[in-house]
Amino acid sequence: MIEISRETKETQISVKLELYGQGRSTIDTGVGFLDHMLEAFSKHSHINLEVSCKGDTHIDDHHSVEDVAIVIGKALNKALYPIRNIERYGNATVVMDEASVSCDLDISNRPFLVFEMPMEGKVGNFDVELVEEFFRALTFNASITVHVICTRGTNKHHKIEAGFKALAVALRRGAMVNENAGIPSTKGVL
Repeated sequence: MIEISRETKETQISVKLELYGQGRSTIDTGVGFLDHMLEAFSKHSHINLEVSCKGDTHIDDHHSVEDVAIVIGKALNKALYPIRNIERYGNATVVMDEASVSCDLDISNRPFLVFEMPMEGKVGNFDVELVEEFFRALTFNASITVHVICTRGTNKHHKIEAGFKALAVALRRGAMVNENAGIPSTKGVL
């Protein structure tokens, strides 16, 4: 179990993460839609995840969303590295009704994000532009390469949720234990 806390003038966050869990979660970020997405992420990645955030949501949700992603990313980094005996690469396409989103990732120790999920506006009170901020902060702090591509969809809730679930399944597949993999790189180090 990895435990990380982070406190700034804007947020106070604690995260507990168990990479090889059963998908159990206790999430309270103060941002309802983010809670829903993180519960889905935990369930489909099989990661046990506890997240608590007290943030300046009276201003907006930006700091809470980004900072939660930073802390989850740091916990993932600590759980994944140094890499040994895992598949390394993972991918998944998740559909939710009319929406289809794919995620390809490389547990590479090289952070990079390709995010192609164009949309504007809100889902409830949640600014959809924060989805990319979340994925960027998580990707760079976990030190993984992630490509998230929405190939179709009209409902913003469906597209975003499919994106979080696709990330979850791709991460589960990339982190899958393979005792024969050793260090999964021709460089001999990641």
